[in-house]
Amino acid sequence: MKSQITIKDIAKALNISISTVSRALNGNTEISKATRDKVQSFAQEHHYKPNAIALSLKMRHSNLIGVIIPEIVHHFFSSVISGIEDTANDKGYTVVICQSSENYYREVKCIETLMSAHVSGVLASISKEVKDFSHYKELMEDGTPLVFYDRFCPDLVTDHVVADDYSGAFQAVDYLVKSGCRKIALFRTGNNITIAKDRTNGYLDAIKANGIMVDDSLIFECDNRDNAITLTEKIIKSNSLPDAFFAVNDDTASGIIYALKLAGKKIPQDVSVCGFGDGIVAQISDPTITTVEQNGYEMGVEACKLLIARIENKDSLPITQETIPTRLILRESTK
Repeated sequence: MKSQITIKDIAKALNISISTVSRALNGNTEISKATRDKVQSFAQEHHYKPNAIALSLKMRHSNLIGVIIPEIVHHFFSSVISGIEDTANDKGYTVVICQSSENYYREVKCIETLMSAHVSGVLASISKEVKDFSHYKELMEDGTPLVFYDRFCPDLVTDHVVADDYSGAFQAVDYLVKSGCRKIALFRTGNNITIAKDRTNGYLDAIKANGIMVDDSLIFECDNRDNAITLTEKIIKSNSLPDAFFAVNDDTASGIIYALKLAGKKIPQDVSVCGFGDGIVAQISDPTITTVEQNGYEMGVEACKLLIARIENKDSLPITQETIPTRLILRESTK
């Protein structure tokens, strides 16, 4: 007998029909108690597990929660997943994870896959490439509860849970200014997602609030380590080095630090660097990185709670838009 048996295997082993096995496993009283006991005992002995996807296809409902995540390897998103899974498991739901890899077409395919599996609801964070949200509209029109986390579509009226990105960015840049920095570069992601706009606005308002003129030449689109290394090297060679960098995430901040150290710059004596996220990279970097704590685990917990409440109460709940507080964590990369 193979390690994971099916209903068909049980039927063959006991010399009864597949339909009899199915009804016996479901406790159907039309099947004799002796047969029910025999089937259930055999299934337990051989560690039979029902196929959740197959059941959902058959029954048109499930205890499955679909999760669309831009990057599984990203510390923040892996923290969110941990919060989602812990909460879902406590409530009797199973999580199905789909990775979009920051790609629009893969994200559309994720939605199609989850709809085909008849998941009870979907938790999603949109990819950086997404500009057309018709796949999410289709999901909502199908009656599937949808909750966005971290990144959301402001044009869709649906629940979402996000970090206070604006406040986090404002705190970070305000601290850089008050520590003596005046020429602060911003490495940001594209403005088509809400977190980019909020963090950029936090940066701009903190600059203005401290009486400093905004210099557009200090604002760059760069949101990963490799590009940050290349861009920082170009900035260093231009002989117009800022006295501080504020990066959209910790990976980007680590790339800035790498390029600065390679050029012989001292951190933070010559240049201060601040990231966003408070992932493992910020904690093990040399120097350790001052950053903004996003509370990914808490975001996952709250988003999953909200989705389950929506699944179990459907239209009886008002639309909820929750913001998770952020906090500046001071480390060695700033004065």
